[in-house]
Amino acid sequence: QVQLVESGGGLVQAGSSLTISCAASGGTFNRYTIGWLRQAPGQEREFVAVVGWNGANAKYADSVKGRFSVSRDNAKSTVYLHMNSLKSEDTAVYYCAADRRPYTNRWSFISNITDFGSWGEGTQITVSS
Repeated sequence: QVQLVESGGGLVQAGSSLTISCAASGGTFNRYTIGWLRQAPGQEREFVAVVGWNGANAKYADSVKGRFSVSRDNAKSTVYLHMNSLKSEDTAVYYCAADRRPYTNRWSFISNITDFGSWGEGTQITVSS
């Protein structure tokens, strides 16, 4: 089972850019599809993005498409979420999570909370307008 730790969150201004990281340990990292999800205050956790094994394949929520991109460095067991043109509505705790079914590379099929089995503690991003 892979363990995940997010980092890089903070307070940023609207329109700015930020990259957050998700470092993994344990498990066979390059056989896990990894997702990013977020939870705003008073709202349910929602899907943001997911990336397949080698980083070449990714899927995004409509709300972030064209502004966010996800990448991974398997040599460093790390996944990144690159965020541009941040908006106040992007304010949330951002979580990375590993597919509960490794060795499937099912990045195109998963986006629900129940698809993910291991979660990080989250990193807070606050976008001021």
